[in-house]
Amino acid sequence: MTSYNKKANLIKIKYAIIWFILFLTSCNPNSNPENLSTLEITPSVKVITSGGFAAAYDGLIAQIEMELGIQLETEYGSSSGGAIDSIPIRLENGDNFDVIILSRESLDKLTQEGFVNSESRVDLVRSKIGMAVKEGSPVPVINDVPSFIAALKDAQSIAYSASASGTYLSTELFPALGIWEWLEPKSTRVFSERVAAVVARGDAEIGFQQISEILPIKGATFAGAIPDELQKVTTFSAGILVNAANPQDASRLLDYLSSETLAAAIAASGLSPVVLENAVETE
Repeated sequence: MTSYNKKANLIKIKYAIIWFILFLTSCNPNSNPENLSTLEITPSVKVITSGGFAAAYDGLIAQIEMELGIQLETEYGSSSGGAIDSIPIRLENGDNFDVIILSRESLDKLTQEGFVNSESRVDLVRSKIGMAVKEGSPVPVINDVPSFIAALKDAQSIAYSASASGTYLSTELFPALGIWEWLEPKSTRVFSERVAAVVARGDAEIGFQQISEILPIKGATFAGAIPDELQKVTTFSAGILVNAANPQDASRLLDYLSSETLAAAIAASGLSPVVLENAVETE
């Protein structure tokens, strides 16, 4: 079971305990029916987020629930890649959520397929691709193209994400650099797990994923972003599903996630909030 799913299961257990207590109270013959009838049930919003935004989101759950007066039921999955727990596959298999957070490219595709309310879409952050090495290992310099290529050639093994960043590297960048034929035999595409976790275990010497997905992983060191001229910036966005059970609170959640109120906390996770870009443009 991935760390994402473990966390989601803990959240489910928490709410199951709450509902069980309420059930026992309702079964108590000495309970006051009038009190039960006025019992306020906190509305819930069911969210699934991809890894690129997960670290920032996880750190904000308590604040969001307090400020908006809602309960967040959270699950995790990749933006793409075809894994059984990826967001697109889960939607195709009939899973339903109020809010999905994933790459803009995947969000637009799911909108075209009829899963997402097109008017609800909002861009949250920009994210760059970074490199991770095992903690305590030498950290290669990758601040220009020659040093980046040298680090790739010197590495004994390479891991990359099955989602947006890894797809770009394996199908566009590495072939364009003319080095994919050397790299492919020693490269592994990682499904349903953080690439940095694979590197931290020692299963790959270096790994590539969104910077925000590398920073939280214990046992891995963030080596740096890939050179700007080779970089692909991914926009992570959110949308409300057309059959959302709680679209009103889902809309409030998206307004809050995209507000300046949370921008500093989100930026601390290695992401660039879109709202700050908009603020600069209007100055």
